[in-house]
Amino acid sequence: MSFLRRMRSRETASRQRPAAALLLSGLAILSACSVSDVMRPNVDVGQTTAAVPARGLQALVPSNPFLAGYPRLNAPMSQPDLMPAGERDCRRQLKRLGVKFRDVARIRDSASCGIDWPVEVTGFSGNVGLKPAATLSCQMALAFASWTKDELAPAARWRYFSGVKTIHQGSSYSCRSIAGSRTISEHAKGNALDVMRIELKNGNDIDVRKPGWFAFRQRGLLNNVRSDACGYFSTVLGPGYNADHKDHFHFDIKERRNGYRACK
Repeated sequence: MSFLRRMRSRETASRQRPAAALLLSGLAILSACSVSDVMRPNVDVGQTTAAVPARGLQALVPSNPFLAGYPRLNAPMSQPDLMPAGERDCRRQLKRLGVKFRDVARIRDSASCGIDWPVEVTGFSGNVGLKPAATLSCQMALAFASWTKDELAPAARWRYFSGVKTIHQGSSYSCRSIAGSRTISEHAKGNALDVMRIELKNGNDIDVRKPGWFAFRQRGLLNNVRSDACGYFSTVLGPGYNADHKDHFHFDIKERRNGYRACK
C-alpha cells in the first residue's frame, strides 16, 4: 500500500473511534432504564404540593373537605321553604274541625295571583262534602269550615230537619280581577269561595238564586246564610246585590281598613 493510502486509512479510523465510543455509551445508558421509565417518569404520589390561589369559579365555592369536587351548576342550591308557624297552626285547627283537606304545591301564576301555602278542601265535619274540591288559602278554608259547622249546618237542621250533604261551589282560586275593574279579586289569592247550591241529606236541593214568594223555608235558610256569614267573612255578596251575583253567594276574607265588612 502506498504511503498516501496508509495516511488516509489512519484519518478515517481516528474519526470513527469517537463516534463508536459515543454509540457504546448511549447503549449503556439505555440498558440501565426500562421502556416504561423512559415513557412514564416516576412520580412521588406522597409529595405535598404548594397551594394554588383560587381563581374563577373556585374562588366562589368555599372549601369543603366532604366534597370531592365542585357542586354541579344544574343541581338545586337552595333549601326548601319551611312552613310558617301560623300556617302550621291553621292546619291543626282544620284537623280539629274535621276538615278533609290536603296540602298542594305553591301557586304563583303572576305577581298578583297565587297562594304560598294552599290547601285543597273536599269536605267538612258532619260528613259534609264540597264539590268540586276547592283550592284555598288555609285561612279562608278555616273561616268557611267554622261557618259551615256553627251556622249553616244548624240552620239546615232547624229549617229542614236535615243535615247538609254537599256544598256545591262555583269558584275557589282563580287568577282574575273583579268584574268591571282592574282590582285583583280575592279569588286570585285563594281568599274567596262562591257557593252555588246546598244539597241536603233529605234530598232537598237549595238553589242560591232568589227564591219565589212562597218558598218560605228556602228564603229563611238563605237569609240565615247571608246574615250569619257576616260574622265569619269580611265580604258576603249574593242575589239582589248585582247581576254578577244573581246565582251564587260570594264569601271572602279581604282585609280592609278599620275592619270594615261588606255584607250585601
